[in-house]
Amino acid sequence: MTTLFVLGSGSRGNCVAISHGGATLLVDAGFSAKEIERRAAAVGLGLQSVVGIAVTHEHKDHSAGAARLAGRLGAPVVTSPGTWDRLRHRAGGAQHRLVSLGSQVELGPFSIAACPTWHDASEPVAFAVRATDGTGIGVAYDLGKATAGLRYLLKDMNALVLEANHDEVRLRLGPYPPSVQHRIAGSGGHLSNRAAAELLGQLSHPGLRVVVLAHLSESCNTAAEARATVEPALSRAGFGGTLHVAEQAAPLPPLPIWG
Repeated sequence: MTTLFVLGSGSRGNCVAISHGGATLLVDAGFSAKEIERRAAAVGLGLQSVVGIAVTHEHKDHSAGAARLAGRLGAPVVTSPGTWDRLRHRAGGAQHRLVSLGSQVELGPFSIAACPTWHDASEPVAFAVRATDGTGIGVAYDLGKATAGLRYLLKDMNALVLEANHDEVRLRLGPYPPSVQHRIAGSGGHLSNRAAAELLGQLSHPGLRVVVLAHLSESCNTAAEARATVEPALSRAGFGGTLHVAEQAAPLPPLPIWG
């Protein structure tokens, strides 16, 4: 059995864990190492089993605790070359594994593949992680638009953690100045609820068991609005799994995933 742990997601920190066969892979470590340990303990996850930390990009809400935690656990950090260039100066003696389009990194029971995403960072990526039993989990957020490469990476996953950052009307009427609104809504920004719904409708298939909506804006979205936009699209696509919305302040309960 593979288990997905969403330890928290939002503009103040993101961290996902995938456990299988006694090993755990972290995807992003955007809280302090101490906070990640606290959240993991709250859902019964022991971090002594961590075999690696895959980091989507260098922004602190995705990488803040990665170097310290990797050093403490003796686990490598998995990133694109561009992300590693930005993290190298604060990585200390942490081990590193490069991942790029067309390559895979093998760590314990996990095979990690990646593809580039559109975001205002240095070579950001989305990840698709497969366990040795074939179970696949995709993690994609901080992406301004969904590319053909992203759709290919995330096809046939059994679970998806996907950004649903903002409601488009709330963004236009919200507190941000026009320049920030343009950044968020642009191709280098974040997916709206509507864009997430459209992408999930395309990615839905009979083996998709779990969808988690992530990285919700605290000022331009709500869990209810994200769910209300995405649920109909998944229903039209025949989705028979469960839909969850990640929280910033607390982890979700452990989510079992099967093929």
